[in-house]
Amino acid sequence: MQRQKVGIIGAGPAGLTASWKLSEGGADVTVFEADTKYVGGIARTVEYKGFRFDIGGHRFFSKSQEVEALWEDLLGNDLLTRPRSSRIMYDGKFYAYPLKAQEAFFNLGVIETARCVASYAWAQLFPRRPAKSFEDWVSNQFGTRLFQIFFKTYTEKVWGMSCKEISADWAAQRIKGLSLAKAVWSAIFPQKGNQNSSQTIKTLINSFRYPRLGPGMMWDAAADRTRAAGGKVHMGTRVQGIEKLADGKWRIFFKRESGVQEHEDFDHVISSAPLRELIHCVKPAPKSDVLAAADSLRYRDFLTVALVVRPSNPFDDNWIYIHDPKVKVGRIQNFGSWSPEMIPDPKLACYGLEYFCFEGDGLWNSSDESLIELAKAELQQLGLVKPGDVLDGNVVRQPKAYPVYDDDYAKHVDVIRSELDQTYPNLHLVGRNGMHKYNNQDHSMMTALLVSRNILSGSKQYDVWCVNQDAEYHEESRSVEDSTGRQVPRARQG
Repeated sequence: MQRQKVGIIGAGPAGLTASWKLSEGGADVTVFEADTKYVGGIARTVEYKGFRFDIGGHRFFSKSQEVEALWEDLLGNDLLTRPRSSRIMYDGKFYAYPLKAQEAFFNLGVIETARCVASYAWAQLFPRRPAKSFEDWVSNQFGTRLFQIFFKTYTEKVWGMSCKEISADWAAQRIKGLSLAKAVWSAIFPQKGNQNSSQTIKTLINSFRYPRLGPGMMWDAAADRTRAAGGKVHMGTRVQGIEKLADGKWRIFFKRESGVQEHEDFDHVISSAPLRELIHCVKPAPKSDVLAAADSLRYRDFLTVALVVRPSNPFDDNWIYIHDPKVKVGRIQNFGSWSPEMIPDPKLACYGLEYFCFEGDGLWNSSDESLIELAKAELQQLGLVKPGDVLDGNVVRQPKAYPVYDDDYAKHVDVIRSELDQTYPNLHLVGRNGMHKYNNQDHSMMTALLVSRNILSGSKQYDVWCVNQDAEYHEESRSVEDSTGRQVPRARQG
């Protein structure tokens, strides 16, 4: 069989998984990454004066034994097993998550607890049907009162929109399989034994794997494997256009960091770039309805303000979710709780305050100095540091961190998918932004693995769009579960 030449746009988890496996499979692979320094995309690890920041927070946990084996293969003993610890801050009080029933009862008080129980009972008797929005879905699972306390404020900070406007698909993917009854049961009867069983709800896991120097360590290793197998990873190289040629191949136009513009031809293109941007890079231009669908896709951006502190009020959480409308911060990470090796001085701590915004808005355009002062003030307001505790700070901006799941996103993606399937069969979409799906790392890796198998086999055995589908919303006859219960597509027959 002729050796396939594959161009890959983006060196995140999906792009590098594809490049690694395709290179090992004998394909001629070139990866184009716009970042001049870091691979990994949102899963990169940023370093500042010896401190390492996890952009977004990345637990390495999957119900897929295949994905777990890939992580083990890449890092081996550099993968730590870390305790999962996260809390919600609401009305000045902390609530452990997974739920601790006695703590929640004590913090909420008798009257509020009674309201929550009554609200949950009402939701079980009279659920919202159909559950179209995030608010509908969560209210059905937990009751309206608990939705208002523990989901509404934080979720609206994340998305910058009402929970009534967010699709139920996002809730189904992020907290799938979890109900109030299951959370209470988990609090009374904690899980024991194998955390990777098929019955484990990912939201309730109490430990996870983590690279000792942050998630970027994993993707540095994947890039190294790609190069060792003969693949190329071009850093500081921005793709400016992709053109479908008369012979069915693709020509990728790209600009290097030096400003030199070049192009190269490929049999296949794999893209994890934001779908909206990709469609406008395609030549000849897609039909007007496809361009309009792409323009209708939206993204949410965020920035992390990492503060180096003297931990006078220490906490051990991986992250704390801030359900307080009086402050702008949405979530606070403690990078040392992910891995102690991310902090060069054991006497210090480093906290990452995450602010969700839109690229170009007031927060995004604020100076680094202003953002650091805002973060310092809010950390003090929340009682997590004392005046004088903050010693230094650094700001990391992450554009297009989350594809927005509004009411119409699925319709727009379907229009684009249909056009790509019919007109551009050798243009493959993978990953979170590439598919405009809220994929975790393991989901993104699985899409890349299946695309790689399709290319190496010379046929479309797998439908990657079946990865991470929730059966409650998307029943798929071609979907099966692997030996650990992780839903993956089955190869097409015939």
